[in-house]
Amino acid sequence: MSKVCAILCLALLAFCPPSFAQQSVPADLQQQMTETEFKAAGLDKLTPAELSALNAWLQRKVSSETAVAVEQIREQAKEEGRKEVVDKNRGFFHFGSNEPIESSIVGEFSGFAKGKRYTLENGQVWQQTDDARLAGVRRSAPKVSIKPGVIGAWYLRIDGFNTSAKVQRIE
Repeated sequence: MSKVCAILCLALLAFCPPSFAQQSVPADLQQQMTETEFKAAGLDKLTPAELSALNAWLQRKVSSETAVAVEQIREQAKEEGRKEVVDKNRGFFHFGSNEPIESSIVGEFSGFAKGKRYTLENGQVWQQTDDARLAGVRRSAPKVSIKPGVIGAWYLRIDGFNTSAKVQRIE
């Protein structure tokens, strides 16, 4: 019976406005079920006191499961919002994840040079801050990885080359 309550609660939460979760669900099983369903469940054999006790239990269970489901949804929404902020701001100063960034450069890559900007397919823009050189290289939309280093430094590497350039995210 608890699985039925949980499914009922989740269905109510999914299709009803948030204010509905705070309202109580009618606890009278006779009103919620058809006469055929009521008899098929054997509930017509209960005394009025037994039916009243079952209705009270069901009301408490639905309220409890609803509260748990609402809290889980809130926590999930918070976590998804936090993840979105972290992903969006990765590479800015010391904010966000330290996971490597895998993408491709938009347009043509013509080597490293201090001050040069690199726009990635994911929308990020990075600027080279060191004197690393990769002369004579021309690639169209090369794959890149940007990995974190020590003290907030990030290093951009073009797929197929060992040279890395120190970069800073600017957009």
